Amino acid sequence: MKVLGRHIIAEMYGCDSSLLSDIDKSVSILREAVEAAGATYLGEFHKKFEPWGGITVIIALAESHISLHTWPEYGYAALDIFTCGEKADPWRAYEYVVRSFKPEKVNVTEMVRGLIKMEKFQETR
Repeated sequence: MKVLGRHIIAEMYGCDSSLLSDIDKSVSILREAVEAAGATYLGEFHKKFEPWGGITVIIALAESHISLHTWPEYGYAALDIFTCGEKADPWRAYEYVVRSFKPEKVNVTEMVRGLIKMEKFQETR
């Protein structure tokens, strides 16, 4: 397999509800995570949802993206970090976010994204 990118998918449980609804702090944490990963910031989108106060933060990277979606009423946050190339380290961004949100429990997985060898490729429909 030719590795083109790494995609970390994390679920954080038992987070502080006030932090999960603080859009300014969450944006700041993700921006700092971009720096921790050594990634290249391109831009961002964020939105707070009412009445529960959940937020979505998406930061576009030259290497791909980092996103956070929160449900403060459940103390839950979903984090995705996808980086392509070898410059950025998504695990450093992940560690920074987890240290910042201090969840009681985390489920995390990494998906390696890329190409299979073409001689073994079969189209599926």
